[in-house]
This record gives sequence, structure tokens and C-alpha cells, in this order.
Amino acid sequence: MLKSHSILKAPRVETASIPLLQSGDHLDSGEFERRYNAMPEVKKAELIEGVVFMSSPVRQTQHSRPHVHLCGWLAQYEAVTSRIEAGDNATLRLDTKNQPQADLLLMIQPEFGGQAKLDDGYIVGAPELLAEISASTVSMDMKTKLEVYRRCKVREYLVWRIEDEEIDWFILRRGRFVKLTSEDGILRSETFPGLWLDSIALVAMNLARVLEVGRLGVACPEHAAFVARLQAAGKTR
Repeated sequence: MLKSHSILKAPRVETASIPLLQSGDHLDSGEFERRYNAMPEVKKAELIEGVVFMSSPVRQTQHSRPHVHLCGWLAQYEAVTSRIEAGDNATLRLDTKNQPQADLLLMIQPEFGGQAKLDDGYIVGAPELLAEISASTVSMDMKTKLEVYRRCKVREYLVWRIEDEEIDWFILRRGRFVKLTSEDGILRSETFPGLWLDSIALVAMNLARVLEVGRLGVACPEHAAFVARLQAAGKTR
């Protein structure tokens, strides 16, 4: 019994000197990460422009189900596109004031020309594409995060504004985010050829149609050429 009791107390002794992470704290990235690592029960916390933001309860209709649909779309693309990776809620080490935890990401593997690197499993730098599902966080996602992602050179940024039933897909051009448009409702990535999104179907939660258009995208010649370029880039490194 004594041995079991001492084991249970050990984690509290280990982290007793580390302050709890609180929303509104002003921290640098090192201290943010130290406190976050000491609180494994916390599933999502972000450092945005030096300020801590903690996650709120997640609703099925406004976040959880839309999140799964976007996951399926990106996973489908990864499955047939070697040298790229999708990610879910990964902490991003962007700079000393910003460690966001974007809902989803798509990145080119660093050894094949990707702009982000990996350090002890963490992503350092900006992945090529980030996506946020935005209900209660619209102001943050469309203003503060948008500016942080632009400054850190995220090449594409997708925001699904749930309450407004709108998809905003921004492309970084000459240091500015420009909104991607399409007459047929199908948005096409510039960084990831063949990554096509039927935005109308996504908003309507028509996953079958989203995946159907995704399959059409990866069947295009531009996707095959992209995969070949990534393969060639890896051989020169």
C-alpha cells in the first residue's frame, strides 16, 4: 500500500513548481510549452501573439462533425499523394509569441522541399496549408490568426465559418492573403495540385460529394506531375 501511495503522489511533486496554464496569460513560447506539457489533461491550448487561449467545450454540430468531414477530405488526398502529410490539432512552433494548434494541416515533408521542419515530433515553422473550423472563434480565426499565419508565411489558409455557412480559402500572394474564388463552387489548391474542394457540398455536410470531387482532383494530370516533382526534389537532397 505504501508503494502504491508514493507512486500516486509523484506527478504532483514533479509539477508542483510549474504554474497552471490560464487563458489570458502573457507568455513566451518556451514558458507556454513548459506549462502545457505539465498539464496532460488539457487537450488544446494555444499561444497567439503572446497570449494564452484555452479550449472551450466542443459541440457536435458546430465543430466535431465538420471536423471529421474535413479530416476525411485531407486524408483522402494524403492517401494518394506521397511525400505529404495531413495533421490534426498539432502544436505549431511558429515563433516566440505564437504556438497555435490549428484544427487541421497539410504539409510537404521537409526532406522533399516542405517549408516546415520537425523537431522531436513537433512542427517548427509554417505548414503549407492550415484549416480552422470556426464557430465561436470567428473573430480570432479571421483577424488575429489570419495575420499571424500571413506573417509566418502559411501558403494557404482555409476557414469554415459554420454559423455563416461559408468557406474562406486564402492564398498567400506577394505577402498578402487573397481569397480563392471559383465560378463552379469547386475550390482548387495552388500549393497542392489536385486538392479540390466542393465548398457547397461541404457546407451542406454532403461528405459523399466532397469525396467524389476529391477523387476527381487527384485524377488530374497536375496531381501526377506534382507527385513526380516531389519525388525528384527528394533525390536532390
